[in-house]
Amino acid sequence: MKFDISTILLGATLFSTTSFCAPLTSLRQAQHESRLSRSLQHYSNPPLHPETQEIIHLNSTPHVQYSQNWAGAVLIGTGYTSVSGVFTVPTPQAPNGSTSTGSYAASAWVGIDGDTWNKAILQTGIDFIVKGGNASFSAWYEWYPQYAYDFTNISISAGDEIKVSVQATSTSTGFAVVENLSTGVKVSHEFFGGQGGELGELNAEWIVEDFQQGFALVDFANFGTISFRNACAVDNETVVGPSGASLVDIKQKGNVLTSSSVTDNTVVVSYQR
Repeated sequence: MKFDISTILLGATLFSTTSFCAPLTSLRQAQHESRLSRSLQHYSNPPLHPETQEIIHLNSTPHVQYSQNWAGAVLIGTGYTSVSGVFTVPTPQAPNGSTSTGSYAASAWVGIDGDTWNKAILQTGIDFIVKGGNASFSAWYEWYPQYAYDFTNISISAGDEIKVSVQATSTSTGFAVVENLSTGVKVSHEFFGGQGGELGELNAEWIVEDFQQGFALVDFANFGTISFRNACAVDNETVVGPSGASLVDIKQKGNVLTSSSVTDNTVVVSYQR
């Protein structure tokens, strides 16, 4: 589905706020202190085949494939320069059968590249963490292969309406924006290049991820359902929706943990165990 480009192109006013690299969240900090020999910040990966580190290359059909770490929708083409969506922050829970004192997490984000072009990903989103029954949230930005960094000066709560947007101004520069529509607070980060990888602008995606800290994926949280509404991307200066995107769901230890679907302007990802 295509839209009037004037309704979505990201203008200069969208990126007028300032953000800074923040300290690790309490979960990240606790893990960092227990393993000082390695960095344990949030770290995204391209979609991995279940139980391996082999990268999945999705096709351009809506047939669902499985990944160890990604669930959602990926558009495959050329010339993707911005992606955005709006979702409601969920209340994460520990999975059935898990320990009540454990830590479980997931992320919801939008991004450019990472599938058929895996040298770089421009992305931004929200982490959901539940530990001992208590939920916490953080907004972040990342230019893979670098680590993710937290935004400051924005608070996130369950039930908040969040808009996430990325824009590539070149293959090595761009913006990431998180706006809490419930509180009116917006933060952004500008990438000036030198991130260790250039974009190919071949993929646009709306993803729920089991992200990596240190050398392992975090224990995946039950996030309920995340619906990316008003989901759209700019493709060669034309605004498009996610209809027809490749679908991917998370499969770990033989179990399918998510169910993903798309409409003309929505990507829905549900936890299903």
